[in-house]
Amino acid sequence: MDKLTEYPKLIQRILTEYVELSKRHPNPDIETFLIVDEAKAHYIWMNLGWQNGERITEMTVYVRIRDGKFWIEEDWTENGIATDLIREGVPKEDIVLAFHEPKMRQYTEFAVAS
Repeated sequence: MDKLTEYPKLIQRILTEYVELSKRHPNPDIETFLIVDEAKAHYIWMNLGWQNGERITEMTVYVRIRDGKFWIEEDWTENGIATDLIREGVPKEDIVLAFHEPKMRQYTEFAVAS
């Protein structure tokens, strides 16, 4: 797999599927969308709106590609974006659970990059 060209397509496809799935049961007061910065390889699944008089600005998933690895900065999915990436053939050493403190990453089964 050519990481430079395939990794951006892969994460964009996975997140697009999640966003489309969430739109099947929409909340009319909350907009769900995907923000993609292809030049800098940032991918954000975002929810924005109002609920019960409260402003909603939730980042459900934030993944960036850095140094040939997926850096999962935020992930509030049930099974985890890492699970989807592994299912698509991405090796665990190419996935950084960046939401874990760098010194704690050694205890995960994923990349330790700091």
